[in-house]
Amino acid sequence: MLLAALASGRSAIDGALLSDDTTRMSQALRTLGFHLEIDADAARITVDGQGGVIPSRGANLDAGGAGTAMRFLVPFLTLARGRFQIDGNERMRRRPIAPLVDALRRMGARVYSADDNGCPPVIIESVDGVFEGGETAIDASASSQFVSALLMPAPLWRKGLRLRIEGEAARPFIAMTVRMMREWGVEVGESADSIIVEGGRRYEARQFAVEPDASAASYFAAAAALCGGRVTIERLSRNSVQGDIGFLGILEQMGARISWNIDSVTVAGDGRLRGVDVAMNSMPDMVATLAALAPFASSPTRIRKVGFIRHHESDRIDALAAELRRIGASVREFDDGLSIEPAVLRPASIETYDDHRIAMSFAIAGLRLPGLRIKNPSCVAKTFPDFFERLRKLGAAS
Repeated sequence: MLLAALASGRSAIDGALLSDDTTRMSQALRTLGFHLEIDADAARITVDGQGGVIPSRGANLDAGGAGTAMRFLVPFLTLARGRFQIDGNERMRRRPIAPLVDALRRMGARVYSADDNGCPPVIIESVDGVFEGGETAIDASASSQFVSALLMPAPLWRKGLRLRIEGEAARPFIAMTVRMMREWGVEVGESADSIIVEGGRRYEARQFAVEPDASAASYFAAAAALCGGRVTIERLSRNSVQGDIGFLGILEQMGARISWNIDSVTVAGDGRLRGVDVAMNSMPDMVATLAALAPFASSPTRIRKVGFIRHHESDRIDALAAELRRIGASVREFDDGLSIEPAVLRPASIETYDDHRIAMSFAIAGLRLPGLRIKNPSCVAKTFPDFFERLRKLGAAS
């Protein structure tokens, strides 16, 4: 939606996800003066782009719990004239955004945290002139979305962007952003230590088909590995742009069988799993899925290099440790991840911390622990409103 808004002309996005997160983004764009049409039955969103112009001269935007919308909108609004504020829910007001704000300020943008604490709400002002871009650096260890947020509007900045990335980052997501920008008509270069986007360019409106969501698909792939049986995920291929496709490789290490076809992938398992020792900084959204499988494995699992997920929708490391212990798992918590031992488990009532990935991951564990209860199941609406209906189609009694 953001690339479509940046482009000149009308773009159609097919296979669009209709969820709380995308609703927050569409509402923000409409508030900023863009025309969008959403056809829920066809899963299509049509956006009339303005070629880098933002119609509104000022607005208060509410990102709710949508971290992607919050982060992507901040640099986007440097293209506007006027004063804008982006706020969110209580959890969002505790999620750090200072690296993104600081990177923009080093290029001369008038952007700051309203409460001066490095977290939302964020205020963006442009009164004297148009922001031109330039050269900056960003610490991406907290989120690769900081990088993506800076890259997307950069072709519309007069000086473009030369961005040096510091800290550990989820590189597959940055590669996905670069590939998307190229598909929308903008070239992106790379040097030894920087990503370079030439300024004064334009995105081209187009029709775009969104890939099936590898992150959402992980729960059904995990179900096949954990319970035995077979699941086929259609239209998801080995050359997907999504880094989370790598989770299927982890399931293979644990003992599942992965069969790639031209336009689908099949995951088959017999319910017997081995533990793994993996760095998951390239697929942080998959940590909860793996953690929910780990206590059923025959050997320990160690999850590494994901300390930054403490600042996601919940402190996911702490939340996962607490809820795994609630079902009887033996867990050690580290700054950068978790160690989980095989255990005899029992059903319990799972706190979800208003975190969609906690709810969906433990729902998969519940397929082997009849009677497990998921509190606040509606939190899955953030990214997957019909998750439990889809789970029932696999035969789950929920």
